[in-house]
Amino acid sequence: MIPRIQKRGQRTIGLLYYLYGPGKFEEHTDPHLVASWDHNAPDPGRDAAATLKQLQRLLDQPVENTDQAKRPSKHVWHLSVRNGAEDRVLTDEEWGDVARRMVAAAGIDDPEQGAGCRWAAVRHADDHIHIVATLVREDGYKPDLDHDAVRVQSQARILEAELGLRRLNKGDGTAAKRPTSAERHKAERQGRERTAREELRETVRQAVAGAHSEDEFFGRLAAAGLLVRKRAAPSGDLLGYKVALPDDRNKDNEPVFYPGARLAPDLSLPRIRERWSAGARDQDVAADAPLHTAPASPSSARRRTASAAWTAVMLIEHGDDAVASAHVAAAGEVLDALAKTSPASSSRDLRDAAFAFERASRSHIRAERGHDGGLRQAARDLVHSGPALGRGEDGATTAMAIDMLFFVITAAVHWHAKKGHAQQAAAARQAAEHLRSAYQAAAAQPLGVLYQRGRRLGRPLVQRQTAALREAVPALAERVLSEPGWYALAATLADAETAGHDPAALLAHAAGRRELDTADSVSDVLVWRLRRSAGLPADTSDEVIDTPTPQSSAYQTAQRAPGRSGPRRGRP
Repeated sequence: MIPRIQKRGQRTIGLLYYLYGPGKFEEHTDPHLVASWDHNAPDPGRDAAATLKQLQRLLDQPVENTDQAKRPSKHVWHLSVRNGAEDRVLTDEEWGDVARRMVAAAGIDDPEQGAGCRWAAVRHADDHIHIVATLVREDGYKPDLDHDAVRVQSQARILEAELGLRRLNKGDGTAAKRPTSAERHKAERQGRERTAREELRETVRQAVAGAHSEDEFFGRLAAAGLLVRKRAAPSGDLLGYKVALPDDRNKDNEPVFYPGARLAPDLSLPRIRERWSAGARDQDVAADAPLHTAPASPSSARRRTASAAWTAVMLIEHGDDAVASAHVAAAGEVLDALAKTSPASSSRDLRDAAFAFERASRSHIRAERGHDGGLRQAARDLVHSGPALGRGEDGATTAMAIDMLFFVITAAVHWHAKKGHAQQAAAARQAAEHLRSAYQAAAAQPLGVLYQRGRRLGRPLVQRQTAALREAVPALAERVLSEPGWYALAATLADAETAGHDPAALLAHAAGRRELDTADSVSDVLVWRLRRSAGLPADTSDEVIDTPTPQSSAYQTAQRAPGRSGPRRGRP
């Protein structure tokens, strides 16, 4: 159940016309009252003799009886209460009870407090109601509406339990401002996938990812095609900024600008400055010291990202809260940078993962910036390396980086859950699901090649790698040998042996860095760990032979079998 307090207004009649009208897209059906302040208000939706003007006059009567100087400038209070698509349809009586408890919780009309404000609840759809109230009480005083949004949210959590509805997570005030209904309708009219506010937030986050100065940040915004206005003090010091999409215009054909702080709490200029002003403690250098900015290749940048992600997992799991918070926030920067620079085959899922994880990147535990230098440098490397190709070493190292980032996001889920950050944990879980899909797209080809090479290995070599596996991870050996991914791992062990490594020692080291019991596919995880730590090429496509490509057991992609006409997608 989602209660949302709308902007206060001046015209009760205007809001009533909207609530009882057809809606902007003819979506309003059978508008009618389900509750009111006196249980006896006229209902223009069901009573042919009642009019909207009658209802408006009754609602506004306490306001009209108050001296002009004491009236609130905006006296119309408006609350919408919406259920989820998966919730059962409530009856009019149930919605009426919801309305009465919401106005009592907000401080509009609590029967235990005596004379309240006048209000009416209108239902014009199965899944929601609107409550309109006028903000002068029957005794002439104005209600105390401090923290009304918090109170109605708390009441919603209680009602969800009582009515058997989907239980939503309690907010903590760190979420980005949600698009208004007007912004959503505008996006629909313009054929936009997301609202202007959401597009701007995504573009600004990508501009911030790995940036180390104001000039670099604002240069990226301009390069992305945004309109930028800066706010300066009389001294010339920069105080803030706001951005707009060139084609997002108001009724006067002027660009609609959004301040950074209105896009997300951590996108205000002071909060952005914290990212590059803190000392780079992990690197024992100042944050403003020269950084290695020589452009890396896309594949090298992705290898560095995988290594930084692996280190971040340990720090999120075992570091103190401020350090863990910094790495969770920096993980969002890496996702933004990877989504911006990855090939089309995986960029959509990576973009969705970054969009979802944005909510998980903030909490009330303030990040201690400076300890996150490894991840921020990885984001910078990704941006400066440019777009990656979908195949070859670029594609394979993209799969490697996504695989390691999946562990970072999973660690963030556990950390947020342990701290009671329900919304952030849920957002991180959603991001992880998108990462699974991105991995499927990126890993199918390189793992398929390794599988083919593994099947071609001679029996003595396979037996030697099997012995190395049993020596290194005896508790998991049989599980790995039963996985389709074993052949890709066998090929990797053979490559490592050719490169001069001891396969058993390499396996033991890779397995010992973190537990593997919860991995969906141990073989997949070990393939990428070994190829990264041993410096092996992620892609071996020069060895491709014309044989069927199997699937990774960790992240199943399209699979064809006799009698099956199309691909089957599975969950990791």
